[in-house]
Amino acid sequence: MNAKTTATTALAPAVWGTTYLVTTQLLPAGHPMFAGLMRALPAGLVALAITRQLPRGIWWGRALVLGALNIGAFFPLLFLAAERLPGGVAATLGATQPIIVAFLAVAVLGERLSAWRLLWGLAGVAGVGLVVLGPAAALDAAGIAAGLAGAAAMGLGVTLTKRWGRPEGIKPMAYAGWQLTAGGLVLLAPVAVTEGVPGRVDAAAVGGYLWLGLVGGLLAYTIWFSGLWKLPVTATALLGLLSPLVAATAGALVLGQTLSATQLAGFALALSALLAGQLTPRPAAAGTSGGGAPDERGESTLGDLLAAQLPQHQIRR
Repeated sequence: MNAKTTATTALAPAVWGTTYLVTTQLLPAGHPMFAGLMRALPAGLVALAITRQLPRGIWWGRALVLGALNIGAFFPLLFLAAERLPGGVAATLGATQPIIVAFLAVAVLGERLSAWRLLWGLAGVAGVGLVVLGPAAALDAAGIAAGLAGAAAMGLGVTLTKRWGRPEGIKPMAYAGWQLTAGGLVLLAPVAVTEGVPGRVDAAAVGGYLWLGLVGGLLAYTIWFSGLWKLPVTATALLGLLSPLVAATAGALVLGQTLSATQLAGFALALSALLAGQLTPRPAAAGTSGGGAPDERGESTLGDLLAAQLPQHQIRR
């Protein structure tokens, strides 16, 4: 496990975890998709203006596909799920993304199914459920379909990002800008048809939109894609469990909400799943040449980490 890269990449879903608090406390009510648009399009245009790097050739189409999956389709489905379901149910459905990515990695990337990460993905969903689900949680078929489709859309976008990589010489911010711009353009029509522009935007709302766009959009997606190219795709997806955990923590700290013993247990389970999913427990001999070096994909296995703690003469015995 590349601890530094993992910790840096985890900042992105941690920042995304503040979205609920910012949306409910600072932004005009009844315009969630407009908030999604403001999170994507302005930030994408700023990134393009800073980097001055545009897609070339096949990357025009790829940027549109990735932007539509990661942002343009994901946001409306997320908001539909949130509208039709209690927030806890929607968050739990979103937490299924690592499980979806585990199977997509087999189909799209040709990787072997990682039972280890699949099981920890299931544990992560259970942990998030304990944190956010209440006794009055209701189910709605359309909301459940939207929540799962949203997780699948971003899961496929993440997997294709890993498969297609990044054009040589393109900065991570430019790459993020392509997708934010494309996703924002995809959102223009739905926003115009369903919501329009809020009638009143005060100073607090301006601050909220700036946070969502510059920090939650430009900075977070630049960090996210940069880490995704360096880390295993399913392990990276597991970092997304931080979003509902940060949301619950922010609610407790800022809004005075309390966490029960069950919620704290779920918090610990989800966090354990996130951390354990960064390891790959395989025999050291299967992926290394000895001495605790990373395997051919750059991942440190559990065997590697244990071997690295033993004196060399004990390993030779």
